[in-house]
Amino acid sequence: MIRVAAVGDIHMSPDTRGVLRPAFDTLPERADLLLLAGDLTRHGTVGEARVVADEIRGLGVPVVAVLGNHDHHDDRQDEVSDLLRDAGAQVLEGESAVVPVGEVRVGVAGTKGFGGGFVGASAGEFGEPVMKEFVRVSRRCADGLRTALERLAAEGCDVRIALTHYSPVPETLAGEPLEIYPFLGSYLLAEAIDTAGADLAVHGHAHAGTEHGMTTGGVKVRNVAQPVIGRAFHVYHLPVRERVGAGTPAV
Repeated sequence: MIRVAAVGDIHMSPDTRGVLRPAFDTLPERADLLLLAGDLTRHGTVGEARVVADEIRGLGVPVVAVLGNHDHHDDRQDEVSDLLRDAGAQVLEGESAVVPVGEVRVGVAGTKGFGGGFVGASAGEFGEPVMKEFVRVSRRCADGLRTALERLAAEGCDVRIALTHYSPVPETLAGEPLEIYPFLGSYLLAEAIDTAGADLAVHGHAHAGTEHGMTTGGVKVRNVAQPVIGRAFHVYHLPVRERVGAGTPAV
């Protein structure tokens, strides 16, 4: 089994420096990697990003992250990403990362994602240019996620995880006002996940949402926004698929 620790929406700032570090220091005993599902800062400032970087530096487990909408607010997302990378994290946007856990290759495909809504109540690529661009951004994010997941399959990863900030399904938004669902996620992300295949999908963003959901293709979805899971991180245990031609499972 692979132990995946995950959390999103930690919204760190200078006044929360060090709050998560004691829990994060236990990660080597409890998990094989840490996923950060965006909204790592409050306003996307460089100072806030430095706090996050200090919180994850030298944890003893690989860290893979995507940014969230808050991390874009100050329009310094490139600097935020660079600071996280300097601290040892892999920051993804339409990209993939392969994390070795013993002999097992864990693949993570990541994108921030975007809004647009879900089947039966979603925005369309029609009308004003700004509306078309809104949907096109969502589609580009989903296309990047699908391509990254397909790349991981081609590389023969034993476990594949989709990491986003926005939700791919409405089930994990239960508890949020229905009126804001289109701003919390997009069915295009779920389509990408189901088309390419994954063992788990992890997201944040919906603070008043629900932890458990599933795509129509049967991929488990988990909302790991910190207000939802109520802890520094949650650990998920994923079985490792048997390699083709192998007589026994990888682990």
